[in-house]
Amino acid sequence: MADLAALKAIVGPKGWSDDPQTLAPLLVEPRGLYKGAAALVLRPETTGQVAAIVRECRRAGIALVPQGGNTGLCGGASPDQSGEQVILSLGRMNRIRAIDALDYTITVEAGCVLQTVQQAASDVDRLFPLSLGAEGSCQIGGNLSTNAGGINTLRYGNARDLVLGLEVVLPDGRIWNGLRLLRKDNTGYDLKHLFIGAEGSLGIITAATLKLFPKPREEVTAIAAVRDVPGVIELLSRLRLATGDQVTAFEFMERFGIDLAIEHVHGVRDPLADRYEHYALMRCSAGRENAGLRECVEETLGQALEDGLLLDAAMAESEQQARDFWRIREGIVEGQIPEGGSIKHDVSVPVSKVAEFIARADAAVAEAIPGCRPCAFGHAGDGNIHYNVTQPVGMDRQAYLAKWKELNRVVHGIVLALNGSISAEHGIGKLKRDELAEVKSDVELDLMRAIKDMLDPGRLMNPDKVV
Repeated sequence: MADLAALKAIVGPKGWSDDPQTLAPLLVEPRGLYKGAAALVLRPETTGQVAAIVRECRRAGIALVPQGGNTGLCGGASPDQSGEQVILSLGRMNRIRAIDALDYTITVEAGCVLQTVQQAASDVDRLFPLSLGAEGSCQIGGNLSTNAGGINTLRYGNARDLVLGLEVVLPDGRIWNGLRLLRKDNTGYDLKHLFIGAEGSLGIITAATLKLFPKPREEVTAIAAVRDVPGVIELLSRLRLATGDQVTAFEFMERFGIDLAIEHVHGVRDPLADRYEHYALMRCSAGRENAGLRECVEETLGQALEDGLLLDAAMAESEQQARDFWRIREGIVEGQIPEGGSIKHDVSVPVSKVAEFIARADAAVAEAIPGCRPCAFGHAGDGNIHYNVTQPVGMDRQAYLAKWKELNRVVHGIVLALNGSISAEHGIGKLKRDELAEVKSDVELDLMRAIKDMLDPGRLMNPDKVV
C-alpha cells in the first residue's frame, strides 16, 4: 500500500515493522480480554516524526493506536481486528530532556519508562512519586494518558496532579508546545488537562514537564491486623492526624487475598504470628532523619491496640522487611491468577464509604453468583478499591467470565449509589466505553463528544476508545 510506504519512509527502516512475531505481543492486552490486528507498528524517534505520521494518517484516513508499555488493563492500547489500524509505539522517544533540582522539575519524553524517571529524580536527590506495579515497563506517556494512580496518590495525587506542562501532537498534525515550568499560569483554559486521561483519543502526548519533590529522609512501614473494615478507615484517620498528614500510602487487604499470595507467589509469608481477616499496610515519610516519625507511628498503633481497634501490628525493622510487607500487597494480584477466572472492578468511593461499599458488594455478589470469592484490596487511603471476584471452586472458567457484565452491573450499581466512580485509575479504553455512556450525564457526554469531534473530526485517534 502506497500509504503505508509513506509512513515507513517517515520513520526510516529501523522505525517500523510488519513482522507477525514483532507485532504479536503488541496486539494483546495483559489480561487477554482483547486481541487485535494491525497493519504495522511505527516507532518514531522525534516529535517531528510523530507529527508527520499523524498528518499522513489524516490524509490517508488511517487510524492510529498510540501505545506505551502496553500495560493498561482496559484495552485502551489495543487495535481492533480489522488489520487496518497502525500502532504508534513511543518507546524510542525515551530521552530525559532536562532536570532541574532547584526548580524541582523534570522534562521527559513519552517513551521514558516510569522507573527511569524515578531513578533520574533520585540521582539528583529528588523524588518523582508516581509508583505502581508495572513501573518497570510502563511508560510515562501512557501513565499520563490514563491519569494513572498508584500507591502514593494519598500523599501526592494522581498523575494529573504531577504535571506542569505537556507537548502534544494534535490530530491535524500540529505540535502544541505546552512544556511550561510554571507553578502559576492563569492565562485561560488549562489545555493540558484535555489530554491527561484522554487515552490518546484527542492527541498524542510526546513529552511532559513533571513535578519533583524532596526525597524522604525517614520512612516507616507497618502492617496491622484491624478489628473490621470500618476500623481500617478509623486507623487511617488517626494516623493522618497524629503524623501531620505524613501518611504516604495506606493499603487495605483481606485474608483471602493474602492466602492466595502466600500459596501462589514465591517469597510471600504471613506478616503476623496469627491469622486475621482485615489488614492495613501503611507507609509514612518525613523530610528529615530522626524526625520522630517512627515514635509517632508506634504510639498511634499502640493506642489503637489498647482501644481494641487493632488486634496485632508489626513495624518494619529494616528495608528488607518493609519490602517483604509490600511484597504481600503486590502478590495479591499475581496470586489470583492460578485460582481461575477473576472479574475485576477498579472503583472508588468516598473514603468514609469504603467499609459500606465492601459490605454491600460482598452480599450482592454472593447472591448473584453463589460460591464466588470476593478479593477486595487496594488504596483505601484514597477510596480506590480493587474489588475482584474469583470464580467459585469447580466452576468452568469461561462460563464464569461470561458473567462479567452481569457482575459489573451489580458492583457498579453499589458504587454509583455511594457517589463513586466505575474507573478509579485504570481508565476507560474499550472495556468500559459502553458503560461510561450509561453512568455519565447527557451534559457530560455532550461535552466529551463535542471536544472529540472538534479536535478529531475524522475519529482517527485511538478510535472506539473512551467515547
